[in-house]
Amino acid sequence: MDMIEIKNLSFKYSQQDGQTFNDFNLKIKQGEWLAIIGHNGSGKSTLARLIDGLLAPSEGAIFIDGIKLTPENVWDVRSKIGMVFQNPDNQFVGANVEEDVAFGLENAAVSREQMLVRVKESLQRVNMWEFASHEPARLSGGQKQRVALAGVIALRPKIIILDEATSMLDPEGRKAVLDIIRELNHKEKLTVISITHDIDEASKAQRVVVLDDGKLIQDDKPEKVFSRGSDLVKIGLEPPFSEKLKGELESLGLVVPEDYLTEEGMINWLWELFSRQ
Repeated sequence: MDMIEIKNLSFKYSQQDGQTFNDFNLKIKQGEWLAIIGHNGSGKSTLARLIDGLLAPSEGAIFIDGIKLTPENVWDVRSKIGMVFQNPDNQFVGANVEEDVAFGLENAAVSREQMLVRVKESLQRVNMWEFASHEPARLSGGQKQRVALAGVIALRPKIIILDEATSMLDPEGRKAVLDIIRELNHKEKLTVISITHDIDEASKAQRVVVLDDGKLIQDDKPEKVFSRGSDLVKIGLEPPFSEKLKGELESLGLVVPEDYLTEEGMINWLWELFSRQ
């Protein structure tokens, strides 16, 4: 079943001459983790805001869980979607972590009894329950983003959109957030859309869409997309480290695998290669 279907979508900002999207089509299945990558200005974040109903298409239609998104039902449909943005500070409204996670539940008219249960469960899910009484401003960047994610989890959406949500985090914070997302995707079959220019983050997805100036130029499994590193360079994206390393090794005369390998895969291949010598 398609959780999201975008049909013949066109959109332009009022201050722009050309259209950001023109007759754009995309389907995302229930329980799928899709990464959308592209250079700055390629339309990634605009697409996320169109899916969430923050922007309205000039033509075409967007279906969320089988329901066509309209101005009349946008608030009801949006309840199916949770968004985590680049800067978690922009999402905080509570005096402490517990109150912040509860804020969205209060707006959704969840009973206090249920609210207390959901707040604790969601903070435990992201390993932040011990910080429930802390001020959000005193947390690290990774901790803040986990609290923002807890606020989304508490609302129990069917879709989570990460809009450059890990770009301001250090490697440890990024890994912690992505591990939580992977668990939600695998265990609860949440549909995940990762809007990113981070190739390593995108490699965690089941499917990768590459945008270039509002056009869908690649749509495939990560290993297929990233194995064509030269195509990514042409549109201003960095190939994965493992692909760059393969290129360097090839220039030194080594015969490298043709298939895409993650960093871990490259380490295993190099270990096997040199252990035979």
